Amino acid sequence: MRYQLDLTLRQAEGALSRVLGTAERRGFRPLSVDGEAQPDGDRWYLRMTVEGERSDESLQNQLAKLYDCLDVQVTPC
Repeated sequence: MRYQLDLTLRQAEGALSRVLGTAERRGFRPLSVDGEAQPDGDRWYLRMTVEGERSDESLQNQLAKLYDCLDVQVTPC
């Protein structure tokens, strides 16, 4: 099943790689990534589409535990 993730991340070195790594370790394959930095330079807004057989709750819970992840919303595509 495909899911769309809307994330708010701290603008920190390695934040994106931690998000991608967490998704892959949970069995989700990233299909697309799009994002933008805020003008204040403090946060990134990231939209990512992933595909996987596991429940979206497992991915949402793991991403929410990341220090760099301030907010995550997962919706089915």
